[in-house]
Amino acid sequence: MSVGAAVRRVRAYGGQFLLLAVLTLVVTLLISGVPRLVNRLAEQGLRTQLNSEPAARRDLSYTTSPAAVTSQRTAMGSAAERFDALAAEMPPQVRSAVTERWYSVETTEARVVGPDLAARNLLVDMGLRAMPDIQGASTLVDGAWPSETYVPDRPIEVALDVDVARKLNLRAGSQLRIGTTDDKGRLINGVPLTVTGLFRPVDRANGIWDGLPQLLQIIEPQGDGQPFVIVGVVAQSPLNKRAAEGWPVQTNWRYRLGADRIDARELDQLIDGLQVLQRNQPPELTLTQGVDVPLRAFAAQIDAVRTLLAVIAAGVLATLAGLIVLAASLATRRRRSEFALLRARGGGATAGARRSLAESVLVVPIAAVLGWWLGTLFPGAPDPTTPYVIAVTVLVTLALPLATLAVPAGGAVRRDLIRVRPSARRLTVEVSLLLLAGLAAVLLRRRGLTLGEVDPLLVSVPVLLAVAAAVLALRAYPWPLLLVSRLAARTRGSVAFLGTARAGRAAVAAPLVVVVLAIGTAAFCAVVAAGVDASRERAAAQIVPADAVIRGERFAPDTIDELGRLPGVRAVTRVLYEDDERFASDEVGTDAFIGQTDVLLVDGSGLDKVARDSQVDLSIPAALRTAAPGSGPLPAIVSPAVAADLAKAGLDDSAFISVQGQRYEFRVAGTADGFPMLAANARRFVILPWQALPTRTTTPVPTSLLIAGDSLDAEVLRVAGDQGQERYQRDGTVTGRERMIGVTVDTRADVRRDLGEGGANGVLAFGFVAGAAGGTVLGLLAIAFTVLAGARARGQVLSRLRTLGLSRRQWRGLLLVELTPLVAVSVLTGAIVGAVLPLLLNPVLGLSAFTSGVPVRVAFEPSLVAAVFALGAVALGFAVAVEALNNRRLRLGEVLRLGEES
Repeated sequence: MSVGAAVRRVRAYGGQFLLLAVLTLVVTLLISGVPRLVNRLAEQGLRTQLNSEPAARRDLSYTTSPAAVTSQRTAMGSAAERFDALAAEMPPQVRSAVTERWYSVETTEARVVGPDLAARNLLVDMGLRAMPDIQGASTLVDGAWPSETYVPDRPIEVALDVDVARKLNLRAGSQLRIGTTDDKGRLINGVPLTVTGLFRPVDRANGIWDGLPQLLQIIEPQGDGQPFVIVGVVAQSPLNKRAAEGWPVQTNWRYRLGADRIDARELDQLIDGLQVLQRNQPPELTLTQGVDVPLRAFAAQIDAVRTLLAVIAAGVLATLAGLIVLAASLATRRRRSEFALLRARGGGATAGARRSLAESVLVVPIAAVLGWWLGTLFPGAPDPTTPYVIAVTVLVTLALPLATLAVPAGGAVRRDLIRVRPSARRLTVEVSLLLLAGLAAVLLRRRGLTLGEVDPLLVSVPVLLAVAAAVLALRAYPWPLLLVSRLAARTRGSVAFLGTARAGRAAVAAPLVVVVLAIGTAAFCAVVAAGVDASRERAAAQIVPADAVIRGERFAPDTIDELGRLPGVRAVTRVLYEDDERFASDEVGTDAFIGQTDVLLVDGSGLDKVARDSQVDLSIPAALRTAAPGSGPLPAIVSPAVAADLAKAGLDDSAFISVQGQRYEFRVAGTADGFPMLAANARRFVILPWQALPTRTTTPVPTSLLIAGDSLDAEVLRVAGDQGQERYQRDGTVTGRERMIGVTVDTRADVRRDLGEGGANGVLAFGFVAGAAGGTVLGLLAIAFTVLAGARARGQVLSRLRTLGLSRRQWRGLLLVELTPLVAVSVLTGAIVGAVLPLLLNPVLGLSAFTSGVPVRVAFEPSLVAAVFALGAVALGFAVAVEALNNRRLRLGEVLRLGEES
């Protein structure tokens, strides 16, 4: 068999081989290119998430306890030696991610006094810090840097940030004394200290300034009579001398992980390395790091999205495999007479297959290599996909020869007949397929999916269920058409009868399966995407059950009225939250020996009004909403775990719990798995109605304020919240209390936006869009294959009917009647499969990582019905257009001379 003959046959059937080549190219392109694109999106998401965190949160910080130097080495020399040693002891995956590192030695804060400070009556404590490279990261504004040469009896030379110095009335040349204080705050053992220079940082974002306490900021007094705290820069030699004299010093080594150095594909190894680092920290050092928190959150998202992408990819690739089988079958059917003639002339049983193999080898590998090469052009780090590309190339190359072997030896075969009873072989295959799909579904619910890993059997469950649904639809497909055909036979006209009769006898097994696979994948992506979006809305309402929330420590009672007078504010309500409170069995406080729990105090009617004004769908239990002051216990909503503990202790009718030092008696009026303002994973909580609290001398003080309004300004709300906290502290009877932390303001719109952006959301959106669009396009392509498979047979019937007087309008009606049932069954079955699959797969996909821990719920989407009708109309119009183009190409007047077999 010569290569030239194979080339001529490929040219003669160029359209069929072009279609096979395009499908091969698409498959290998997806296999080699999509993982790169996913990796790219994952890297971008990881960088975005890490860069949104404070830079200092990426630091691995080792710190010693303040102590005098006892070794013969100097403080700075010892720190420098251990600087490289600590880095060398890190696990390789952690060490490779370090991009910047710093170390410093500093004394503990001590009181400083001097004329410039006394002029403004300032109370100041100062720490002295020495660190390399400080001069390269800053610009000297005034004076000089501290001298590296230590001279006995010379004052300690220090440099300060220019802004810090000016705020404290210090300048270059300021004379101070530093030392410890007695019980009355008087300086003892003071040492002279001189401010020799003022500097300004070249780049405030440089990590060298992130050491705590910071060089560039003044630590405000924590309470009445407390000092300001600052840090000054000293040279290494004077600090070594002070440490040798017994001044307590503290050493800090910081190693910053770079977002560009962290590979999203190796997050688990990096997190494990951080755990090893934490376990193996030297006993004399304290390791502080927080980078594992965002890394774990991102890893949970990327594991969930990779599992979801594997499910989507299984559906898309199975659809493409079905299209390749359809293309090979269509090409073989068109050449059936050629293969029959080859057998009649003495060719062996495999002669046609060998011929097809020679032709496939000329086309498929080239298309596969081209698709693989195009995939390598996609941005992103590669995955080891070459073995899969080779396997796909081999399988597609064998598709045409195998289809040729399946050609009946007798030549022409009637394909327009339907057996009432299927053959035993076909029945066995179908029953086995249904049992396999059911078994796989049961295994999926019992075993689940290991997020981030691909289990071939369990990931293929959607494919098996789609094929099983297609088999059932195929088995039920002819019966309604048979009934409709009998009814149409009693009416006038031949269009309805002929169309339904031909539709009922059409051989649509393989095309129907492929269409169901494609449409099912698209519908699955659409339903899950809608479920995730709705769950994000619920998560945002869980975090902020209003338009905005102000969280603080304690607010003055008039803060609610002050907020109500702000522009755009419609309603305000108060909330009190305290964690780790204990139960008591009586009013005097006898411990009930029940685990600690969180307490939430809400004004039921106020919360209901704020939620309605904010258009938040919030179901507030009637026990909280309608509670009123009375003599009995307060009605409370508790978590199931707390309810079980109270019932076990016999306290479900009456128990006490502390709220801001006051004990309140309550009874269990209902249970709830969660409640707004509580964490999604909260398992122990008690919710009390604020409006029903008994009147006492001391009343609870809100810790959060919920606000409903339009066009709320977060900065205005923050200022009002801070003022409310200041009024509470100023009006309090206790003096000397610590300064309250500033309030935080969150709006529901901002929370919702944050849930949908950053992290691995880009990969998730890509999966949904690609799956929905790809499934829709491949479904339309499968319908085109279905039309082309029976086009010649329909052409022959049309030619005969046209000779009998069938008009062009009647022919269009006949075509619509014949194709409508097929398209409707395919699209409807696929849509049903896509709507049912999320109910089965959602519990094991781990998508709550994208909804702040709120479980993702998938439900019937009314928009899916409209989408199905729209897709069905588009698919039917596409099918008619393909049929019309094919008939124009075949020239129906010549169809009868092309043979009986299509």
